[in-house]
Amino acid sequence: MYPAAGRYPAERLQPGALSPQRQVPPHIPRPAYAVSGSAPGQLGLSKQPEVHDEQGQAAMRAASQLATRALQLAGGLVQPGVTTDQLDAAVHDFLTANGAYPSPLSYHGFPKSICTSVNEVVCHGIPDNRPLREGDVVNIDVTAYLNGHHGDTNATFFVGQPSAAAVELVAVTQQALDAAIQLCGPDVPFRAIGHAIHSIADAAGMSVIREFVGHGIGKVFHAAPAVLHHRNWRPGSMALGQSFTIEPILTLGGRKHRTWADGWTVVTADGSLTAQFEHTLLVTQQGVEVLTVPPGGQGAGCPEAQQQPAAASG
Repeated sequence: MYPAAGRYPAERLQPGALSPQRQVPPHIPRPAYAVSGSAPGQLGLSKQPEVHDEQGQAAMRAASQLATRALQLAGGLVQPGVTTDQLDAAVHDFLTANGAYPSPLSYHGFPKSICTSVNEVVCHGIPDNRPLREGDVVNIDVTAYLNGHHGDTNATFFVGQPSAAAVELVAVTQQALDAAIQLCGPDVPFRAIGHAIHSIADAAGMSVIREFVGHGIGKVFHAAPAVLHHRNWRPGSMALGQSFTIEPILTLGGRKHRTWADGWTVVTADGSLTAQFEHTLLVTQQGVEVLTVPPGGQGAGCPEAQQQPAAASG
């Protein structure tokens, strides 16, 4: 469906050099794993879902809005020649200046404050000294820990002029997230999310990466439930006051992937491009509140964060 010139980057990504780990000022509260280096459950997915009272909901809004502002800051810096390490530094400094801890830092030993996934990187890319290049796509994933709660969001950005295939991939991934969000509300089965996303990907001839999921979020970074982005019949429904993320990853090629020797960076096995978008949501009486929509944002999606990638940078 897509010519090889648009489906694959010009060359496979190679690991770059890492700068020293950035420090967080000692007065900033940090999650327990930032001290211990470990988190509860497998990869920190706590088995206990969390339902927020009014105070918890207010804390979730504050953390999520700060993460959104940090993502907008990083997205505005994307252009050819900028390194992902520079994006990491900008977000780290912004979050700590606002009294927040960058949640990815030291999570199971992760060495940086954001994840930056370039081209064929599915997720968990480590910011390094490789300059972004004309035609790249880069996902920036930001999580802020503020007032004892985590807010999590990500978006995919173009570097310079993208290929037509990359433009369609990004648009379909946005569409899939928006469609899933529009279904959410009290007592809605979580499996509806996966059915909606998978159907949109199938119609576009794209693949859903199944092994990386959305998750409950709040006082714990990764909590129950695991929110699957593919068709499934897993039980479980949304509860009033519950918060969770939806973060589908689509690719122009096959869904198989492998992990680099760093233990974090996941890449498509065939080298095909990927895109991802993420929001943190809160279930309300009216349906769902998208906590990571920028101020003034409209609708289920995140217009500012999602329109910005569609306009080529640089």
